[in-house]
Amino acid sequence: MSKRILIVENHNLLRAGLRSMISRLPDYEVVGEAADGKEAVHAAISLQPDLILMDLSMPGMSGIEATAQIKRRMPGIRILVLTGYKTDEYVREALRAGADGYALKDSSYEEFVRAIQTVITGKKFICPDLSVHLIDIILHRDSPMPTATPWDALTSRERSILKLIAEGRTNRLAAEFLNISSKTVEKHRANLMHKLGLKNAAELVLLALDKGLIENRGEARNM
Repeated sequence: MSKRILIVENHNLLRAGLRSMISRLPDYEVVGEAADGKEAVHAAISLQPDLILMDLSMPGMSGIEATAQIKRRMPGIRILVLTGYKTDEYVREALRAGADGYALKDSSYEEFVRAIQTVITGKKFICPDLSVHLIDIILHRDSPMPTATPWDALTSRERSILKLIAEGRTNRLAAEFLNISSKTVEKHRANLMHKLGLKNAAELVLLALDKGLIENRGEARNM
C-alpha cells in the first residue's frame, strides 16, 4: 500500500515541484496540499496522511505551531520539516514542536528521498550539514545550557498572535483567525509586548522578521 503524503508549502511552484518529485517515487502518493498552517491542521485531520512535508514560514499559523497542533491531536502522523532556515534555533523549535525530521530545501534529490524514507519508517532525520553543526555546538559549548531569553518565555499562543499582528492583522482579524475573542488577543498582545520589552508595532515587526515568523521580500524565494 502506498504511503500517503500531505505537502504543506505556501509557494505554488514549490508545491508543484515537490508533487512532481514524489510522483517519481514508488509506493508514495500525494493525497493533499495546504498553503498555510491552519489549512495543514484541517487537512491532516481529514486526510490522515502517513507523512507531512512541513514548511516553516507561512502566512497566519507557522509551520512550527501547525506541527505542534497536529502532533497533539495525531501523534502517529510523521512530520518532516522542509525549509530554508539553517540555524540551530529553528531546528530546536521544530523538534520541540514534535517534528520527526528536519531537511533543507537546497538538499539534493537523493538526500530529500533519504529524509522521507527515514522519517516514514519511524526514525529521526536531521540534514547532515545541520547535524554536524549541532554536534559542534554541543562539543564546544562553554556553558552547559544557553541562557534563557524573553523569547523563550513566550507561549505558543503568544507567538502565534505576534506573527499575526506582524503580518498586519488587527486584533479582531487575529481573533477570527484563531477562533478566540478580541479581548483575549488584546490580553496576549499586552503580555507578549511586556515580556519582550517592545514599545510599539514597528519593534514587533522587526522582531518577527528576525525570528523568521514573517518573510521579507528578499528571502521569500528561499524559505
